[in-house]
Amino acid sequence: MHAPQLNALGAPVRAAHGQIPADIACAADYERHAIHHIEAHAWRHIQGGADQNLTLTHNRQAWDGLRLLPQPIADLGHAHTRTTLLGHDLASPILLAPVAYQCLAHPEGELATVRAATALQTGMLVSTLSSYTLEDIAQAGKAAAAEMGQGAPRWFQLYLQPDRAHSLQLIRRAEAAGYTAIVWTVDASIKRSGFALPYGVEAANLRDMPHTTHTSALQGPILFGTPLMQQAPSWDDLRWLRARTQLPLIVKGILSPAQARQVVAYGADALVVSNHGGRVLDGVVSPVEVLPAIAAAVGAGTPLLVDSGVRYGTDVVKALALGAHAVLIGRPQMHALATAGLLGVAHLLHLLRAELELAMAHLGCARVADITPDILWPR
Repeated sequence: MHAPQLNALGAPVRAAHGQIPADIACAADYERHAIHHIEAHAWRHIQGGADQNLTLTHNRQAWDGLRLLPQPIADLGHAHTRTTLLGHDLASPILLAPVAYQCLAHPEGELATVRAATALQTGMLVSTLSSYTLEDIAQAGKAAAAEMGQGAPRWFQLYLQPDRAHSLQLIRRAEAAGYTAIVWTVDASIKRSGFALPYGVEAANLRDMPHTTHTSALQGPILFGTPLMQQAPSWDDLRWLRARTQLPLIVKGILSPAQARQVVAYGADALVVSNHGGRVLDGVVSPVEVLPAIAAAVGAGTPLLVDSGVRYGTDVVKALALGAHAVLIGRPQMHALATAGLLGVAHLLHLLRAELELAMAHLGCARVADITPDILWPR
């Protein structure tokens, strides 16, 4: 008989609830519940940041440091949160970030998440490192859309592989499966990782593909001069990607206004302003701090998305006021998935949208386009 898996509190891991716990009223409540439902090592992997967690902590502080200026007298009779992004109509400017290995949180993993996203008409970014194949996830989304009579876009997040032929294979698979954009992540190809996937969880899209691992010794190269460094993203990679697909190309992991301008000049259709949730490099600026400068650098014609620490509907209006067109939700989807599966993710999205509508009502914003820097104080 196998010993039960233990959570980070030292107790047996609980199965996901079949209904929403009555005491959940915001994303933070899902985090409080989720620790009971995820194995201890997986929990530390999901929650952890780089080194001292300075970036992880600062991300939240940066959002909290922004102040809103209510303007309660407004015509809100026809208010809504609908928006358009890269030609797709969305119920709100909230999308699900590409979170890897979702079976760490729930056996149905990304299949449950895509069904929830479809039910709430929310765009989903599917990770290269998903625990189900991109085809299975797309099929689950299509089946849910047919059943519900509504859909939502799915974008494929790409980590470039050591062999470009394998990267191209992933792009062609995504195109064939109906994904409507490619999201190239550039800020996490080189990072520390001491987490070993548990039995039964794998990068399903990369079966039979080689991968590069590296452990440095006291003598010899550490990072520079190793095969791992050959995988660092380059401008040539961006040129190559842009020439290989007609789908919109989104570059994720940009924090420098100068580099943002250059990425757009090389053909990127949109950017995700992100520090990877504080997981890669410590002491890094928060995306929301550099967002206005990046918006100014690339101009109004380039859609900007932002992530890293988004937890509340008020964060969404702050992001849009500073130049973003939408936000991405990362860790909270794992918390909701672990706590209550498909229902949890759908409920999380509902809560965030409810918070967004409440914030817009108090700020006098009937539409997403009404959210301008005027809602922030000081201006």
